[in-house]
Amino acid sequence: MLSATEIEQYHQDGFVTPKFRLDAQLIDDIREAHSRLVQRYPEFCDYCSALLAYDPWFLTVARHPEILEMVGQVLGGDFALWNSSFFAKPARVGTRTPWHQDGEYWPIRPLATCTVWIALDASTAANGCLRVIPGSHKTKQLAKHHHSDASNIALHLELDESEFDETKAVDIVLEPGEISLHDVYLYHGSEPNTSDHSRRGMTLRYMPTSSVYYHLDGSKTETSERLDLSNRTLYLMRGTDVSGQNDFRVRY
Repeated sequence: MLSATEIEQYHQDGFVTPKFRLDAQLIDDIREAHSRLVQRYPEFCDYCSALLAYDPWFLTVARHPEILEMVGQVLGGDFALWNSSFFAKPARVGTRTPWHQDGEYWPIRPLATCTVWIALDASTAANGCLRVIPGSHKTKQLAKHHHSDASNIALHLELDESEFDETKAVDIVLEPGEISLHDVYLYHGSEPNTSDHSRRGMTLRYMPTSSVYYHLDGSKTETSERLDLSNRTLYLMRGTDVSGQNDFRVRY
């Protein structure tokens, strides 16, 4: 599914927006599934960090053959899904996501993940699209972060300003159904939604099975037990568990 140029861009820049679009019916199905989730759990109207803990239907999306083909092209033939999240920025009320690296939060070693970001609405600069620093993943290191107590941000670990040059940021602009893939070390963030249009997105997190997901006690980042990182269920998507150490027992 990815061209040779797109694969090179992923490794060179840390992200790619392929010439690909999911079927409109599937996008409608995802929107409906999110609406059902919010009806049952209103607290997830803006953000749910662990979709599969509440509705395994979202595995339907994670197992989409063309998505798996693209992920396999950048990760190799052995990989697992370890999480899926939903990000919603309602019109005029969306918060800012500070600059960060995803890997700062995750108990995966060696640290490796390809994130697939699916646009359910048009994602633009006006409504707070994803912004990235091309090439910032290349060191394969976690940069310095600090804790922020600001009230208008979606995450509270933020990259130190000395770690990057924001003038080099580019916007990932997507139409509904379009996707982006990005590396776990890529610097990224997003601005508030100042428009009259919502910006909803779903993520799928895939890791090569040469890495190990550590289900450690006490690795909580949320207040709910279902959202505890130690309770993520791993789903083998392609190949085998190369490490021989991953635990695929069902949790939530």
